Amino acid sequence: MVNSRYNFDEIVPRRNSSSLKWDSTANDDELPFWVADMDFRAAPPVLEALAKRVQHGVLGYTKAPQAYYDAVTSWFERRHGFAFQQEWTLNTTGVVPALSAIIKALTVPGDKVIVQPPVYNCFFSSIRNNGCEPLFNQLIYKDNTYTIDFDDLEVKSSDPQTKLLLLCSPHNPAGRVWRRDELTRIGEICLRNNVIVVSDEIHCDLVFQGYKHIPYASLGNDFLQYSVTCTAPSKTFNIAGLHTANIHAADKTIREKIDKTLSINELKNLNPFGSDGLIAAYNDGEAWLDELKVYLYDNYLFLKDFFTKHLPQFPVVHLEATYLAWVDCAVLQQHSSVIAEKLLVKAGVRINPGAMYGPGGEHFIRINMACPRATLAEGLERVREL
Repeated sequence: MVNSRYNFDEIVPRRNSSSLKWDSTANDDELPFWVADMDFRAAPPVLEALAKRVQHGVLGYTKAPQAYYDAVTSWFERRHGFAFQQEWTLNTTGVVPALSAIIKALTVPGDKVIVQPPVYNCFFSSIRNNGCEPLFNQLIYKDNTYTIDFDDLEVKSSDPQTKLLLLCSPHNPAGRVWRRDELTRIGEICLRNNVIVVSDEIHCDLVFQGYKHIPYASLGNDFLQYSVTCTAPSKTFNIAGLHTANIHAADKTIREKIDKTLSINELKNLNPFGSDGLIAAYNDGEAWLDELKVYLYDNYLFLKDFFTKHLPQFPVVHLEATYLAWVDCAVLQQHSSVIAEKLLVKAGVRINPGAMYGPGGEHFIRINMACPRATLAEGLERVREL
């Protein structure tokens, strides 16, 4: 990268570091492109803040200071034009625990929750673990991208047992950044049917040039009051291990129900590294993030060009956000689990089979591109030689 302040080409050894991504196998030759974290060092301001906390030497129980809430509010106002207010915000240990707590707080067993597959697999477990039933408003795959089936969404929302819609925005694994008109139409349908929108916006900062993330809550007061938004610096700054996330609910009744559930399930305790890491990331991490996004997009172009030249029978879905490539393997006429097993056994490349993301993912694979380009290139060459 020309004139880069940060070296994203540096290969940081992660094997034998208790990494879920790298140490879930005994095979030292395996290349992991599955778990959605990055193989880059965290932003220097974050590392400096954590080092300062260690030097202080006392790692006791922690509460979020005013600087924490100020950092969250300022970040979203600067980056996305919408300020989540402190009084709306509940902190917790991660977006997945947040989703589970929200579902538990706002539903009863037997209720139905809409999801839009293929979509992040933890949506399904969060719903089922709370005794609810997932309703599939399956996305429409056409012309190398995805759109929403609004007619089906209207039907699913009108079911009196439907209480929530889990919105993945930006979408994982489809890579879509939902436009304002799409979000508005989702919201209008849900408002008409008294369905609360729970918007998982964990990837909101990883949107590429030419696209703009629109916080669902920013669409208008009705949308704001009848929704809950989940955010975290974890994907953005590669600090998932700090276990820090936020739930934003403007409606007092909704927020109090969620807060009660978080308390009952002991999900409100921040750790000092998480608090300090978030403050440093949101206050001083923008320059790092801006360069990271350029590098990630170049990785996407590199992967897409590789497939176009060497594996043209496998279209790479157009990517608008995230660092997760979604590859169409329908030509093989094999289930994605079979494809994933073949890549692992014969090429030593671990990816995510698309079927884990629900209906519509059966013939796709997901590849995590958030790594030095040399690592990505080696993995792609292994795939090519199969």
